[in-house]
Amino acid sequence: MTTTITRRQEFNTQDITDIDYDSTFVNLERGSIVKGIVVKIDSKEALIDVGGKSEGILPYKEIGSGNESINEAIQMGQELELYVFREANEDGQVTLSKRRVDQAKGWINAQEDFSNDKIVKAKVINAVRSGVLAEIHNIRGFIPASHLRTDSEELKTLEGNTLPVKIIDINPQKNKLILSHRKALEDERSTLRAEIVSRLEEGNVITGRIVRLVDFGAFVDLGGIDGLLPISEISWKRISHPNEVLKAGEEVTVKVFKIDSELNRVSLSLKRMKDDPWEAIASSFSEGDKVTGVVTKLAPFGVFVEIAEGVEALLPTNETGEENVKLEESFPVGRELETTIKKFNPAERKISLTMKEYVPEPEAPAESAEEAKEEA
Repeated sequence: MTTTITRRQEFNTQDITDIDYDSTFVNLERGSIVKGIVVKIDSKEALIDVGGKSEGILPYKEIGSGNESINEAIQMGQELELYVFREANEDGQVTLSKRRVDQAKGWINAQEDFSNDKIVKAKVINAVRSGVLAEIHNIRGFIPASHLRTDSEELKTLEGNTLPVKIIDINPQKNKLILSHRKALEDERSTLRAEIVSRLEEGNVITGRIVRLVDFGAFVDLGGIDGLLPISEISWKRISHPNEVLKAGEEVTVKVFKIDSELNRVSLSLKRMKDDPWEAIASSFSEGDKVTGVVTKLAPFGVFVEIAEGVEALLPTNETGEENVKLEESFPVGRELETTIKKFNPAERKISLTMKEYVPEPEAPAESAEEAKEEA
């Protein structure tokens, strides 16, 4: 009789004992990274086949940044690398996150960009009080208003825009990513800046657009570089902030009054586009003259009065002629006053007024010729 040997009989039992069955199961513990295939998508979540007859749920909020629809973020049949952040529920399904894997990779890419001082593109997500939130490599960073080339009042207009930025501070452990739009532009324009500065001379009159107002002045786009218009060069009048005179986005014609060729910086002046009003009044007024002016500003020590265009004089509190005077009540801004010039020093840009009866100070007597000889 012929003996028949089946395939099972031919299989070496030693082969079975060598198989590591544990390795055939997918590790679905919290914190694990797994690969899976998208098998179903609806409006709120996606169903993922992670192997080993296991399925996982990928909620919409864990797919991406939330700035795109679920169908834009993933597709049917797509293989994804996912993070297990909640172990199997009573139905045997684990909860997965693509966003957390993308963020982990994003921090690695951002660290490389920072180390290489690289310019990257950032999408502005949202404007906040002190700057904007922007996204690079699927992680969110912050661009402070001082590192934007836009006035703080225009931050909302940046939402949805893509800006070149450089990373100036990064700390993945603290989820900290600080970006700078201005530094990226400075790098991009460094060659152009040198070319433009080399063509400028002090005294040149040029037209530019105001791109940002700050406490100390305004930045003016000169066609590729930003020049600084200091607050002291905006107006011959005293102003507390540039926004009293200027608006972001408006065109201004200014004069170049200082150039730093080594640092490629240009300082501008708006007030020098007009004659110095203090020079014009030097021969127009003298001590004892009665003048009419308008109250422009109040200070703890007195009232500022504009007696000519661009010329403010001080009426000290003790020269108002009133005791226990309340300046805000007696001298509101805009009130017209008739006063007398008590002290006049146009060289130092100082004029002191009085509303009391003016009594000129006696002049010092001239020395006699004999006294002069004796002193000599």
